[in-house]
Amino acid sequence: MSVLRSAALFVVAAFFEIGGAWLVWQGVREHRGWLWAAGGVLALGAYGFVATFQPDAHFGRILAAYGGVFVAGSLLWGMVADGYRPDRWDVTGALVCLAGMAVIMWAPRNGG
Repeated sequence: MSVLRSAALFVVAAFFEIGGAWLVWQGVREHRGWLWAAGGVLALGAYGFVATFQPDAHFGRILAAYGGVFVAGSLLWGMVADGYRPDRWDVTGALVCLAGMAVIMWAPRNGG
């Protein structure tokens, strides 16, 4: 599986996971109703399903790498959905997280 396909899977997983958490937040905390929260729970399940398509068979590695995507994606989601404006340290931290994700997932390995 190519790096591009793996990256695309991370983007799709991030959409479901961050979007699902946001829907639950909106449904419960912002009082938009239980249908929003239920949609969020379904999206969170979809995230877990999408993550299984990553080429690496090590659950811990996939979840650790996804953490970097989650950090950067959450900032982006907050900017688009809620008008959040990250400062330079937010952006720096997100870039460090994405670099860590790339090392965890795509660094050359011997054997397995």
